[in-house]
Amino acid sequence: MTNLEQSFDKRFSLQCSPSSFLMRFGSREIFVCRDFRQRHYRTNLMMECSTGVQAGHLEILVLRKWLVILSKARW
Repeated sequence: MTNLEQSFDKRFSLQCSPSSFLMRFGSREIFVCRDFRQRHYRTNLMMECSTGVQAGHLEILVLRKWLVILSKARW
């Protein structure tokens, strides 16, 4: 069962993105949004993985358009 609450800090500005959603599966969260950040390096066309803005987050950029953030849920 999913829970649509966000647990990101205020400095993690992606919660204001208009086309975003968050799913919680047990103790894990999956946050999906459109990527609006300007990247100063060339990204892979299909999938790019990197560490997140906050500690413990994994960012996956899919098709240079969608940003998927995997993290541990905070209760």
